[in-house]
Amino acid sequence: MGASTQNAALVLEDGTLFVGRAFGATGASLGEAVFCTGMTGYQETLTDPSYHGQIVVQTASHIGNTGWTGEDDESSRIQVAGYVLRELSRRPSNWRSQRSLGEELERQGIVGVSGIDTRALTLHLRNRGAMRAGVFSGDALAGREEMTARVLAAPPMAGAALAARVGTVQPYVVPAVGTRRFRVAVLDLGVKGNSLRLLAERGAECHVLPPTSTLDRLLEVEPDGVFLSNGPGDPSAMDDVVRLAGAVLERRLPLFGICFGNQILGRALGRETYKMRFGHRGINVPVVDAATGRVAITAHNHGFAVAGEPGEEFDTPYGRAAVSHQCPNDGAVEGLRCLDTPAFSVQYHPEAAAGPHDAESLFDQFTRLMSEDS
Repeated sequence: MGASTQNAALVLEDGTLFVGRAFGATGASLGEAVFCTGMTGYQETLTDPSYHGQIVVQTASHIGNTGWTGEDDESSRIQVAGYVLRELSRRPSNWRSQRSLGEELERQGIVGVSGIDTRALTLHLRNRGAMRAGVFSGDALAGREEMTARVLAAPPMAGAALAARVGTVQPYVVPAVGTRRFRVAVLDLGVKGNSLRLLAERGAECHVLPPTSTLDRLLEVEPDGVFLSNGPGDPSAMDDVVRLAGAVLERRLPLFGICFGNQILGRALGRETYKMRFGHRGINVPVVDAATGRVAITAHNHGFAVAGEPGEEFDTPYGRAAVSHQCPNDGAVEGLRCLDTPAFSVQYHPEAAAGPHDAESLFDQFTRLMSEDS
């Protein structure tokens, strides 16, 4: 279905109300309202596990043109809690499309609202910060005070341990493309499908493990390297995973972390993490390599970051480490590199689904680490 004439509302925890039109499923959905500046790749955004528990506001004014095809999913389902648009395409125009965006949201029970002034909403979230919110339609529509009360009763993102909700329950294997060169233990904190594809293309047999895995379970794989995936939630609530990362560092296994994995590595190295005001969510964010000064345009989806200064070197229980990358927009830490241990991580999404491919060579860097260690 497309946008209907039925009213729907987005209510923020500060009582701000936006009224629009319902699409997708009808009902109520609660989460953290965040905005994404990507002009393309809405299907990859919706199925990115890093967005679990969030109500995504698209700043691009027209969404849904290419419909929906199962080939572009980054996980097994839509992960967002709700979806907010300026204008929903009335019909898809794409030979690969299997159904419309609205039909897919309805099929998966995701509540959406279109016809919102997303520019005003985005400015509000930039000024006030990401906050709890609710999308309401159908019988769930009520007075502003009642809907705001429901929003305020929802848990905040700070302190939320969400990886267990999106990571695999049962281990599985993604075979290498062609000859197997490496065996990689992938800790699934909300891994995107394209990360596994890019590892497999480089000859890595990926053993994807639940986020609750122990060190013994990880070592059973006899890995040549360990991959800490992207994922949702607050890294400070993931002490078991942080300890596991520390144990991997102690054994000097090559380690590569992406996004949430960067935050987990940071905490294992003794750094603090913090919740950002409104985060980085888009596909055109510049990142500077502190060692070379080279700038890459990258895809981002994170609301937490590692504390530190660009180019800073610091002591850890596993030797020296450095802040390897930064965002010139706000100075946020965008990468870490261990100087005495074969481990590194980046805060952005080099698998580029969707987004630019500037940083895809990081997967080659990981395979070189595994080659040197073997």
